[in-house]
Amino acid sequence: MADRQKGMGRGLAAILSVAPRDEPEELRALPTDLIGPNPHQPRRSFDEDSLLALAESIKLRGVLQPVLVRPLPGGHYELIAGERRWRAAGLAELDAIPAIIRHHEDAASLEVALIENMAREDLNPVDEARACAALVEELDLTREDVGLRVGRSRVAVSNLIRLLDLPDEALELIERRDLTEGHGRALLLAEDHTVRRRLAREAVESHWSVRELEAHARSAAARQGKPPAQRRSVTLHPDQQAAIDQIADSLGAALGAELEVRAASGGGYRVQLSFESLEDALELARRMGAPAAA
Repeated sequence: MADRQKGMGRGLAAILSVAPRDEPEELRALPTDLIGPNPHQPRRSFDEDSLLALAESIKLRGVLQPVLVRPLPGGHYELIAGERRWRAAGLAELDAIPAIIRHHEDAASLEVALIENMAREDLNPVDEARACAALVEELDLTREDVGLRVGRSRVAVSNLIRLLDLPDEALELIERRDLTEGHGRALLLAEDHTVRRRLAREAVESHWSVRELEAHARSAAARQGKPPAQRRSVTLHPDQQAAIDQIADSLGAALGAELEVRAASGGGYRVQLSFESLEDALELARRMGAPAAA
């Protein structure tokens, strides 16, 4: 947790300050009814009790941090970040809310909104996963790029996005914090959605630890009647698969060659390079400093 706060707990102002701004900014009190939500907002639900508590605080002290908006045609504004404060201001029946107006492009406004959400300590792992997936899919960022922006490793980002492969029932249990992110990764060891749903329910009912759920998921995967060749292969934990992906990406980029990474016995990894021709293999050898063949 300490590492995550170090990379992500800087606040919206510090995040925005690292990006050059060519356009002027304006701080104004805007009518709350002229502001609308960001359609790309990854947060699907807001805790009603938390919003009511924030609304009561706003009634007493006002909105301490401005929301971030961009102008739309017709005198309206779209939220870039700060939807929770805007909603609470509405519950507090504020006619206006302090807002910083910035002329963002769509991609830029989406990135700021997603990164602000990732910086929130109360965001559940599923919302974090949706935010990371949106940064990858909407902005065409690599997972390494996303990790640099939100203060996480590429492996951590990959693990988060993999949670979205789970069935909705399992995701809801993680959203409600009945299960942890670690439980979600353990569920991915079972390949069938029906089994994943059952194991998720049993994990909650029986208060299984992550390790206990991993054991049940591995047993379920072994009983799924795969062909003998597949049954002999090792069932990888999602963390191992993420490590394999990182090794393949990093080595492949460094060498400029296609390669395949597999888990080997004894906890190691085996890397296999593939070349379309002898000339390609020799060119890589020359770039790595090997003496040319006679």
